[in-house]
Amino acid sequence: MRAAALGLVAACALGATAQAEELRAYTIAGDAIPESLTGQKGDPARGRAIVLNRQVGLCLLCHSGPFPEERFQGNMAPDLKGAGARWSEGELRLRLVDARKLNRQTIMPPYYVTDDMNRVAPAFRGKPILTAEQIEDVVAFLTTLRD
Repeated sequence: MRAAALGLVAACALGATAQAEELRAYTIAGDAIPESLTGQKGDPARGRAIVLNRQVGLCLLCHSGPFPEERFQGNMAPDLKGAGARWSEGELRLRLVDARKLNRQTIMPPYYVTDDMNRVAPAFRGKPILTAEQIEDVVAFLTTLRD
């Protein structure tokens, strides 16, 4: 299981598009990051594009969802269908930023961290997988998935 998790993190690092940026501060409250990383709402259309993009988000490597146009979808993680009904905006944000805060053994890659990472290719060290804006776009999209 640990090898699979490392492989997923490595695969996600290969899809990294975020530039080296200083990570924006955030506060975890319970099981959520209640405030936007950018101070504003993301764009659901851009978020959907990130979720479906196999070179950026890589979400469909593990997740499936209401994406009939996508032939190959994962089955190792929760179905994204209904994600917006199951989790609040803040809960989704924490799961994207760093799900290890909820479950240290998770195989969900941390999309907005630069430290405490293993086996990161030199070209991707010091860079989050997604930018703060991309995180907010994905959160905005996932909150639309109500059923």
